[in-house]
Amino acid sequence: MAAEPPPSLSYRTTGSTCLHPLSELLGIPLDQVNFVACQLFALFAAFWFRSYLSPGKTSPDVRHAFATILGIYFVIFCFGWYSVHLFVLVLMCYGIMVTASTSDIHRYSFFVAMGYLTICHISRIYIFHYGILTTDFSGPLMIVTQKITTLAFQVHDGLGRKAEDLSTEQRRLAVKAKPSFLEYVSYLLNFMSVIAGPCNNFKEYIAFIEGRHTHMKLLEVNWKKKGFHSLPEPSPTTFPVTCLVDDWFVHKANFLTRLCYLYVVMQASKPKYYFAWTLADAVNNAAGFGFSGVDKNGNFCWDLLSNLNIWKIETATSFKMYLENWNIQTATWLKRVCYERVPWHPTVLTFILSALWHGVYPGYYFTFLTGILVTLAARTVRNNYRHYFLSSKALKVVYDIVTWAATQLAVSYTVAPFVMLAVEPTISLYKSVYFYLHIISLLIILFLPIKPQAPNQRRPQTLNSVNKQKIDRYLQRKETNKS
Repeated sequence: MAAEPPPSLSYRTTGSTCLHPLSELLGIPLDQVNFVACQLFALFAAFWFRSYLSPGKTSPDVRHAFATILGIYFVIFCFGWYSVHLFVLVLMCYGIMVTASTSDIHRYSFFVAMGYLTICHISRIYIFHYGILTTDFSGPLMIVTQKITTLAFQVHDGLGRKAEDLSTEQRRLAVKAKPSFLEYVSYLLNFMSVIAGPCNNFKEYIAFIEGRHTHMKLLEVNWKKKGFHSLPEPSPTTFPVTCLVDDWFVHKANFLTRLCYLYVVMQASKPKYYFAWTLADAVNNAAGFGFSGVDKNGNFCWDLLSNLNIWKIETATSFKMYLENWNIQTATWLKRVCYERVPWHPTVLTFILSALWHGVYPGYYFTFLTGILVTLAARTVRNNYRHYFLSSKALKVVYDIVTWAATQLAVSYTVAPFVMLAVEPTISLYKSVYFYLHIISLLIILFLPIKPQAPNQRRPQTLNSVNKQKIDRYLQRKETNKS
C-alpha cells in the first residue's frame, strides 16, 4: 500500500474552496485558480473604481476604504488564515510608525518587517518541508515588506532629515507628515497591488487617491510650457482610437506615420474580441457542443462554433481570407442567407446586410461600403497578377509578404470607421490619409480588366442563381424567336 503524501505535498484546505471543483477539473493547484480569479476581478474592479469612484465623484476616504476592503477580501480569499501574517505585520509596523521617533522610524520598521518576513520564509522550509503546494502567502508578504520599508524611509526623509542632505529623488518623494491609519492600510493592502504588487511610493499613491496624480505628473514634464494650455485626463489605453483625430495626427504627422498609427490603433482594438469569442468558444466546447468531427489525421476537432482563427487573421494575405476568419459564424450566416442566395451583386448586398445587422451608426456604413470597394479591387488584382508569382517559391514568398502588408493596411483603413462610429471623425481620418485606399480601389476597378475567378473560387450554384439562369435563357430565346 502506497504511503500517504506528506501534508506539504497535498492540496491545501485553506483559502476559498468555492473554486475547488474547477481546480480539480483543470488539474491546477487551487491557489493558482484563486490568484487568476482575483486578478481578473481586480481588473474589472479597477475600471469600475476609475469610473464610479473617481476623485471628482467621491471623497478620498471612500476611495481609501473601498480599495482597502477589497484588498483585504482578496488576501483572505486567496490565503485563508495565512492572511493573518500580513495583518499582523501591518499592525505591528503601524504601531512603530505612530510611536517611534522620526530619527529611528526607518530602522525599526526595516528590522521588524524584514525579520518577520525572514521568519516566515524559514518556517516554509522547516515546518512545511519545502512544500510546493502549500499556500504560498510569502508573495504578498514580500510586497508589503517593500512598501512598509519604503514608506518608513520616506517619512524619515521628510521629517527627520534636512532638505539639503537629500538627493533630488529623496526630496521629491519625502513624506512630510505621518499617515493616518486609513491611509497606511490603504497604501499597503489596496486591491490593485496587494496580491502581485508592484511596490509604489506613498506620496504618489496618496496623490492618485486624491485626484492629483495625473496633474502632478503632467506638470513634472512642463506640460504647459510645451504649448498645452489645459491638463487632460489621459486614457489608460496605450493607443486609444481618439488619437486618430488629434491635431498632431491630422495636421503634423507625415503620411507613413499616420498609416503606422492607424495600424497599431486598430490592432489594439482587437484583443477584446479575441478574448470574448475565445471564451465563448471554450464555454461551448466545455459543454461538448463544439465537437465538429475528426480531421484527416484522426484527431478530434472542436471548431464547430469557433468564431475566429487568430493565426489566420494575423497572417492573412488577402482581404477575403481576413474576413473569412473574423467573426466566422456571422460570416457563415451572411453567406447562407444572402451571398449564396441573391441572384444579383452578392458581394454588395452581403456587405449592406452586414451593416444593417450591426446597427445604425454611420461608421458601420462607411466600413461596409469601403469594404465593397476593397473586396472588388483585391479580387481584380488577385485574378490579374497572382498567377505570375506561382512559378517559384521565392516569388510566392515575395507575393505573400507584399499581400500580407497590403491586407493589414487595407483592413486597418476599412474598419477604422467601425470603431470611430461617427461621421466627423471618420471624414477627418480619411482626409488625413488622402482617401488613398478609396482612390486606389476605384482606379483598379476602372482600369484593370475584370477576369473570371478560378473554378474553385466561384460561388456555388444556388436555387436563386439557377432560377436566374433559367429566366435569362428563357428571355434570350424569346428575343431570338421575335427576331
